[in-house]
Amino acid sequence: MYLLRRQAQKPSPEDDSAQKDAKVKELRAALGPLSGRNLKYCTDACLRRYLEARSWNLDKAKKMVEETLRWRATYKPEETRWHEIAHEGETGKVSRANFHDRLGRTVLIMRPAMQNTNSPEGNIRHLVYLIENGILNLPEGQEQMSWLVDFSGFSLNTNVSVKTARDIIYILQNHYPERLAVAFLYNPPRIFQAFWKAVKYFLDPKTFQKVKFVYPKGKESVELMKTFFDVENLPSEFGGQATLKYDHEEFSRMMAEDDVKTAKFWGFDEKPCHIKTGLSGVEVMPEPLPIAPIAS
Repeated sequence: MYLLRRQAQKPSPEDDSAQKDAKVKELRAALGPLSGRNLKYCTDACLRRYLEARSWNLDKAKKMVEETLRWRATYKPEETRWHEIAHEGETGKVSRANFHDRLGRTVLIMRPAMQNTNSPEGNIRHLVYLIENGILNLPEGQEQMSWLVDFSGFSLNTNVSVKTARDIIYILQNHYPERLAVAFLYNPPRIFQAFWKAVKYFLDPKTFQKVKFVYPKGKESVELMKTFFDVENLPSEFGGQATLKYDHEEFSRMMAEDDVKTAKFWGFDEKPCHIKTGLSGVEVMPEPLPIAPIAS
């Protein structure tokens, strides 16, 4: 009888959903009036993610949202344009994949061996830009993205510092909660273990559970990866059948087009950009404004 009573008290999925919807409304009311970009940012889905990240604790979620709104007001991630950070992406160290996972989610590919600058701020802004771009390109109904990390050619000399990794983790966990579905670290070498031991303590339990190590000879980890990705789409660097090719000029064109979409989404005018290819490589520059004729 006791077990029956406990089972009867368990809320149904409908009741649970209704309770969570009510929590979202409570959080919106607790935040008070919002306007401009803050209002645009704080959709019901967004508030739900913050509540989920804080185990549906209203006060903690409210504090988290408010901290993000302050961060976005100063960092202004939605205003960063590709031409400002394109030099960070010349080698393709982080890029948005031309394929999706099995649920149609955006995929970011990271290749630490392709590190080409030693600017912590540049590296962080480049990644934040691509996170924002990945969110922009999520299909309707999807809130999360998948990450693939290729360790081919990895060395500690090309890896970001522990401090930069800590700062990236902080931004991801505190300002992009529940945006990461899974991060597959493919075939990391033994020398990565020391770095991992240093940074894993910065991960909260939920994020930690989303990090998966995959080794080509580890059947279980490979099979887990296949549940997320179609082998035909997956590059050979991750044990798939496709070819991973990063074309900086083509990627820059795509990002410049997305910058216009970003500006439209956030409701401000965007100067169109053009791609300039020269001896020094690809350069993305804002189009010059038309010059008005001088009255005679």
